[in-house]
Amino acid sequence: MKGTYAISGYCLIRGNKVIRDEKLLFTGKGGSFSDFALENYRHFSVSYPKFHKMDNLGKLGFLSAEILLKDRNLTGKYPGEKVGIILSNCSSSLDTDRNHQKTIASRSNYFPSPAVFVYTLPNVVIGEICIKHKFFGEGNFFVMEKFNPSFIVDYITQLFDNDIFDCCITGWTEIDGNNFESVLFLIEKSTKTETGIANFGTAAIESIFNRK
Repeated sequence: MKGTYAISGYCLIRGNKVIRDEKLLFTGKGGSFSDFALENYRHFSVSYPKFHKMDNLGKLGFLSAEILLKDRNLTGKYPGEKVGIILSNCSSSLDTDRNHQKTIASRSNYFPSPAVFVYTLPNVVIGEICIKHKFFGEGNFFVMEKFNPSFIVDYITQLFDNDIFDCCITGWTEIDGNNFESVLFLIEKSTKTETGIANFGTAAIESIFNRK
């Protein structure tokens, strides 16, 4: 059944800055992604020991979701099976694939690690978010050349219209070494067009994504 859907929040991580719902919340000191991730973990008082074992894509997506969802009680508002996560990027898990390749490149120095290998699928970042928040809804990770707002809006609208979920976390999470950006949106069913940041649509998603 077709309804009205709203962007009720977003988190943008780009250029060592963290913006949530149009407010600058944090600026990193620069340097490596590992340093930036740890700064954020501490600054936003995240408490999740498994975070330190995640690969960089997992950390980036997980932190983005933590900041986006902070003080938003989704599990109290929706059943876990009604919360979906639809993410995308352009390099899949290549950042981790390179680390895994180093462990298997030499027969004389062959030391593959299951802790690294498990992250050579990009959808693992979705799993990390779901485990933390007890979400059980639809989950997909798309690999595309660049962020495609119209595809995301069309795909998610169909899932909403078909009552697959009532709430969705979606967006772009990309990392390659120390080059990284993540833009996540929280989309919810709405009965009022003024609810949230903006109505859910291609123009609104693209406008938020392109903010600096």
